[in-house]
Amino acid sequence: MVLDDLGSSLRGTLDDLRGKSRLEEDDIQEVVKQIQRSLLEADVEVDLVMELSDSIKGRALDEEPPGGTSARDHVLKIVYEELVELVGDSTELPLESQTILLAGLQGSGKTTTAAKMAWWFAKKGLRPAIIQTDTFRPGAYDQAKQMAGNAEVDFYGDPDADDPVQIARDGLEATEQAEVHIVDTAGRHALEEELIAEIEEIDSVVDPDTRLLVLDAAIGQGAKEQAQRFEEAIGVEGVAITKLDGTAKGGGALTAVNETDSSIAFLGTGETVQDIERFEPNSFISRLLGMGDLKQLSERVERAMEETGAEDDDWNPESILEGSFTLKDMQKQMEAMNNMGPLDQVMDMIPGMGGGMMDQLPDDAMDVTQERMREFNVIMDSMTDGELEEPRSISASQVERIARGSGTNTERVNELLEQHKMMDRTLNQFQGMGDGDMERMMKKMQDGEGGLGGLGGGGGPGGMM
Repeated sequence: MVLDDLGSSLRGTLDDLRGKSRLEEDDIQEVVKQIQRSLLEADVEVDLVMELSDSIKGRALDEEPPGGTSARDHVLKIVYEELVELVGDSTELPLESQTILLAGLQGSGKTTTAAKMAWWFAKKGLRPAIIQTDTFRPGAYDQAKQMAGNAEVDFYGDPDADDPVQIARDGLEATEQAEVHIVDTAGRHALEEELIAEIEEIDSVVDPDTRLLVLDAAIGQGAKEQAQRFEEAIGVEGVAITKLDGTAKGGGALTAVNETDSSIAFLGTGETVQDIERFEPNSFISRLLGMGDLKQLSERVERAMEETGAEDDDWNPESILEGSFTLKDMQKQMEAMNNMGPLDQVMDMIPGMGGGMMDQLPDDAMDVTQERMREFNVIMDSMTDGELEEPRSISASQVERIARGSGTNTERVNELLEQHKMMDRTLNQFQGMGDGDMERMMKKMQDGEGGLGGLGGGGGPGGMM
């Protein structure tokens, strides 16, 4: 995730403050040093870094912690509030009819972002349409059409035309039934005058309500010049940050936001059209500091369960808490988890599971866990319906047959059966729980008391590692 090194280093520094009722200036200085180092390494502009660190230091030294608040929690609150102030509010995008113009250099991810945004608006109940005006990049039309198909939204483009301004004009007319028009423009390898002139013309024709600058999270200090030029040409109301699923630093996007006096609209977190998040500053910083993001988590869970249930009308996830937990239920749970996106992103959203706990795991821990889930799925595909419904009745000879059929071994099959038993025991604990019990459990998770350790052992999420 963007600026992840900041979260990791800050958590270590703040943990050193545990047990202290008062802070010395040296303690504050160490926190500030970690913030400065991480932000500068993430390509955030020096002036921004110094402004932030001075504000944190001043508040931490001047403000007295409220009664009953530890020195560590007080500093954490200050860091949280100042980082939220740094990233700014989310770009205002009302759920109503509007036109959005995307700008950016070639390779920034505009075409993919257009499809992701269209998918997002469609999920909110609006009818979006993508208008592809890029006549410069070979394959732009085909990619945009395919992505629009993946998002299941309206699309307009003209592969035979060479006038992007006319395409934009025709596109608005052809998709007049749509409520949200997303206009994807051409990019170049550099800020060429031809590019700026073209987007200025398109801007005048489509008269967008919002202009978004699309930036690759890895852009670094080059973001400042891009932001300046596009701001001068068309004005920039918001920024969409792409490719946050890799090792990108992401600080350049914060510089662009500051340079254009705008805000962040969307975060692109993966390759599929569903891998997009509406930027929420509080949730973003909360995850960064290892405090979880229950709102984003609940949205992903709801979406994943809908997709999983749609694929199997006979499966009702609520029945898990009402009766026996079968291997079929476990397989559907794993399918839903897969629909939620990369496991490391999901873990970051769970209070007590992201942040510090993730820091302690090996770098490939999430990859190993997802590989184990895939292996378990192959094993369950090799079972009969009866075995999936009654896993406790599976005999040693059946284990051997299942291992042969799945191309694995008996140890792995027995590991799956043991994992099912642990999950069944845990779910039995949830049965009969009231709202108050659930709230107390979530509070413990948020305070870092054991995370989701009850869901398994073996050193990793769900005991699958």
